[in-house]
Amino acid sequence: MTETTIPRPDTAWFNEARFGLFLHWGLYALPARHEWVQTREHLSAEHYERYREHFDPDRFDPRAWAKQAKAAGFRYAVLTTKHHDGFCLWDSALTDFTSMHTPAGRDLVAEFVEAFRAEGLRIGFYHSLIDWHHPDFTVDGIHPRRDDPEALAANADRDWSRYRDYLHGQVRELLTGYGPIDYLFFDFSYSQGIEGLPGKGAADWGSEELVEMIRGLQPEILINDRLELPGDVTTPEQYQPVVTPVGPDGHPLRWEACQTLNGSWGYDRDNLDYKSPELLLRMLIDSVSKNGNMLLNIGPTARGTIDPRAIERLEVLADWFALHERAIRGCGPSEFSSPTDVRYTQRGDRLYVHVFAWPFVHLHLPGLGGRVRYAQLLSDGSEVPFQVHRPEHDLPNQHTQPKGLGPDTVTLHLPIGEPDTPIPVIEIFLEPGTTGAATA
Repeated sequence: MTETTIPRPDTAWFNEARFGLFLHWGLYALPARHEWVQTREHLSAEHYERYREHFDPDRFDPRAWAKQAKAAGFRYAVLTTKHHDGFCLWDSALTDFTSMHTPAGRDLVAEFVEAFRAEGLRIGFYHSLIDWHHPDFTVDGIHPRRDDPEALAANADRDWSRYRDYLHGQVRELLTGYGPIDYLFFDFSYSQGIEGLPGKGAADWGSEELVEMIRGLQPEILINDRLELPGDVTTPEQYQPVVTPVGPDGHPLRWEACQTLNGSWGYDRDNLDYKSPELLLRMLIDSVSKNGNMLLNIGPTARGTIDPRAIERLEVLADWFALHERAIRGCGPSEFSSPTDVRYTQRGDRLYVHVFAWPFVHLHLPGLGGRVRYAQLLSDGSEVPFQVHRPEHDLPNQHTQPKGLGPDTVTLHLPIGEPDTPIPVIEIFLEPGTTGAATA
C-alpha cells in the first residue's frame, strides 16, 4: 500500500486539544533509574525478571490520574502499552510477559482507558517497535546484549518474521480490545544503525502493511511519524522547534513537542532536574504559537502513584489553565509578528498576548494599529488601556512618551505589578475583518 493511498483521519480534535499527557510506566519504575536501565546497565534477562516478580502497583488509581490530568489542562493521554523491554501492561494472548503475570494480576491498559475516557480525554497508546524480551528480536546496537559475542552470533538463528508477526499481532490486540483509540504513538525506527551494528526501519517492521491494518481496524486513528513513514503527527523530542516544522514540500506539518518533566521518561527517583511550571507553560505556549501541541510526560512510581514533584507542577498548571484555557484550547499561530519575550496565540478575532517577561508600563505591539478593539488581562478581565502610535503626531517636547516606534504600533499600558500567575496573558479583541489568523 503506497503512502498516497492511505486515507487521512479527521485531526480537528488534535488541533483543538493542544496539550497531551504522556505516561511512561512499566517494570523500569522499580529500579527507578531511567526507562532504558536494562540496556544502559547491560542487565541480563534473569536480572530484569526480578522486577516482574515484584511489580505490584497497589496504589494505582487511574480515576485519580484522569481527574488530575483533566484539571491540569490535558485533553488527551498516551500510555506506554509496551516499552523497549517488551513488558506489556495489558492481557496479551501472545506473551506471558505482561502485568497479568505479576503480583498486580491486572489489565492496566483496560483500567487506564476506562478512567480517562470517563473524564472525556482522548485515548492514545504508545507502543514500542523494539522488544528486548522477544527471542526473535535480533541483537543490535541498543540491545542490552550488544556486547555479548554469543548473543550476536545467535542472531543467525532468530526468525525475524516471527517477531514481525508478533508486533502486528499485538497492535491488532490493542486496536480490537479497547474500543476506539484516538492516537497510536510508535517508537522508534533506526535503520541507519547504531554502534556499527545494523538498525531496523520500515522494511523490518513491515510498516506499510502495519499501517494498512491499522487503518482498516480504526480509520480515524492518528499515527505518529516513527514507523519511518510520513505520519499524521510529527514528533520532535526533547527540543523546541525554532520555527514551525515543514515537510519536504515546504508545507507546515502537524506536530507535537514531546517533553519530559526532568529529562527521564520513566520514574527516575534521584533525578532532580525538574523544569519549573513557568518553563513548562512557556514551552506549551511556544508550541501552540507555532501551530503545534505539547505532549508532556510523567513517569509514575512502581506503586502506581504520581511523584509529589510532578503533582506540584500539575497543580500550578491547573491554576493557570483555570484562568487562561481559552488562550490555548483551539488556538494556533497568528500572522502578526510578536515582539521579543512575547508569544501570540490566536483563535478567530481573539489574539492572546503571552508575556514571558513583564515590562515596565508599556508593551509595544507592532503592526496592530487600527486592528485592536479592546484589551484585557485574561486572569481577571480587567481592562488594559492602549494607544496607537503615529510618528507624524510625535511632539519633540513630549519627554514622557515612547519614541522610536514603527508606524501602527499599539502600545499597551500595563500595571507596574505583574499579575500573580506564571505567564500573564492579555486578551485582545480584534476589529472584524482584520483577524490576522494563520491558515496553516
